[in-house]
This record gives sequence, structure tokens and C-alpha cells, in this order.
Amino acid sequence: MQNYPVANINLAALKHNLSRVKQLAPDCQVMSVIKANAYGHGAIEVANALDDSDAFAVARLDEGLRLRESGITKPIVILEGVNSEEGIHKAAEHSLSLVFHHESQINLLMTTQLKSPLNFCWLMVETGMHRLGLAVENCQDALEQLSSSSNILGQVGLMSHFANADTIDDSRNIQQLTNLKQLITQDEMPTSMANSAAILSFPDSHGDWIRPGLMLYGISPLEGQSAKELDLKPVMQLESQITAIQELKEGEQVGYGGDWTAQQATKIAIVSIGYGDGYSRQLSNKASVIVQGQLAAVVGRVSMDMIAVDVSKLGNINVGDKVTLWGDENLTLETIAELANTIPYELVCQVSERVIREYYNGEA
Repeated sequence: MQNYPVANINLAALKHNLSRVKQLAPDCQVMSVIKANAYGHGAIEVANALDDSDAFAVARLDEGLRLRESGITKPIVILEGVNSEEGIHKAAEHSLSLVFHHESQINLLMTTQLKSPLNFCWLMVETGMHRLGLAVENCQDALEQLSSSSNILGQVGLMSHFANADTIDDSRNIQQLTNLKQLITQDEMPTSMANSAAILSFPDSHGDWIRPGLMLYGISPLEGQSAKELDLKPVMQLESQITAIQELKEGEQVGYGGDWTAQQATKIAIVSIGYGDGYSRQLSNKASVIVQGQLAAVVGRVSMDMIAVDVSKLGNINVGDKVTLWGDENLTLETIAELANTIPYELVCQVSERVIREYYNGEA
């Protein structure tokens, strides 16, 4: 059976990265972010591997429900909350915790009779990103409403999100944190603001609960600092195989549109991966791959199922040889993202379902 392309997921590296998070914020509880199928790594498998987390966070209700159905029992926070009576009932039924970020969600809570109360809930505060959250001046009334509702059990926490945490020492980060802190009226009121970049670069923002995402997957969230420099281990290595070899003469072209022309006799390897698998079309004529431990250039346009690679300078290349697309220390995801003029988040999230995920406990 053919099992390529494949995304090899190193669970030992994932656990190492969680331990690195805890090392950086030893006094905080950890809400590991596993939304978007754990950034393309597989939410259920990642949740099981990150069992040392204190809680998990996902974006949407259906993500939380899938985790519960798989047997995950840790607290799960729905970052976007819910917007329907059916949704709030399902959240309560499955012990999913909600973030309230809009007046309509609070009204929904106040007008719905739940069979069991929600626990470990949060109020999202708009501190400067202008995406989700209530304005600071409206938060005190919202907190009083949430705290007085019989549908809420326990203390409601304050949550916000940095817009510029990947820019170290940006004054806007300090202002956002200041905006959140002015709402803390009780010592036991939990706060959560720090994402991966803030965990690494802004210790004052750590609060009670940190929310690592990208760094868990061994990817640097800070421009100019590599994952290796931050002691993070890459979790995903994307691989495929050579399925054909072509011998081109000088002047012959490769792929759609003839975007690449051989300047001399050239050996081309065809690799089974393309934008249908999540390998960005923006990498056409830009990226490299690793074959037999050596870098080889991607030539011509990335098509839906295949790419072409110039292997003329390599040794004895054969159909079936392994090809590494990213995740090697000599070919990092950050490097590939830069070539694609995007961010690593996008590349891992768009690895499609037809790419098999294989999980193993490798070196960490």
C-alpha cells in the first residue's frame, strides 16, 4: 500500500516543547491550544500526548465535541464561544468551557435554562487587537452578569489576546496588558493573555494561565530567532517519494506554462506532493527539498499532486527514494514559509487530510 505523502509527527518532540513552556513559566497553568486540528498535527493524538497540560483550547464547539467524543477529559475552552441555544446546551452537556466575547453571548446565557452549569468560563476583553472582546468600560457589568448567573459555576476569568507579541518590546503589548490588568478587582480572578510569543519574550504577561500554540509544534513565533535557538523541537516532518524520473535535453520545459527551461541536460525527479496536499503553489521555482541528504531545487510550477525537482547534481536517484519537504534541521518549516511569503501557521494548517499522519516517539 502506498502511504505517501506522510506527515511524521514526533510526539516526544511535542512533549519536550510542553516541558519548555513550563520551564519558561513555572508558576502558570498551561492551556495548550490545539485548534485547527492541532495546527494540522491531529488534535486527538496531540491532546493525548500533551496530557500534562492543565487544559486545552480550541476555536469552535465542534472541535471540543470531537475531543470529548474521543475520551479527552481535561478542561476544554471554546475560544469563540457559542452563538445559539443549541450550542450552549451542548457545551454544558459535554462540560465544555466558554469564552464570552460579545453582549449577545451573555444575553444568550442569561435567557437559557441549562440542566447543568458551565464551569471554567472566561470573559474576552478587547485590549487593542479589535477582533473579539468587550470594550474595557463594558467589562465590569458583564462580569457581574456572568458571576450572578446560575448557569455559571466558579470564578470567571479575564482573557485577551496580543496583536503584536511577536514584536519584542513593542509598546502596544505593554498597553494591552495594562488595559487587562485594570479590570482585575479580586486576587483570585484568573487571567490569560500570553500566547507563544509572549511566553518567550514578555514574562510580565504570563498571568495565571498561558496559552501556548505554535511553540508546542516546534515552530518559532519570533522573527529572527529559530526554533533551535529557542530550544524547541520540530514536531512535523513532511515527506514523500519520487514517483518518476525524467531526462531533459537543453531547452526542454517542465510543468504547466513552461515556467522552467533546462539550460543543459537535466535529470528531473517527480515527487508525489502538490497543493492538493497542502504544499503551497507559492513555492514554485523557489523551494528546495532534501533527497539523499542533499538539497535539490523545486523547478516549474507546483501542481495539484506533483512537484518536479532538479536532481542532476545528486548521485544514483531512484523511483521510491524518500523526499523531505520540511522538518529537517537543514530545511526548516520557517525557511519554507519565508520562501512561500507566508507564516508557518498557514503551511502546517493547510496540510490536507489526504496526507497520512504517522505518530512516533522519536528523539526529543
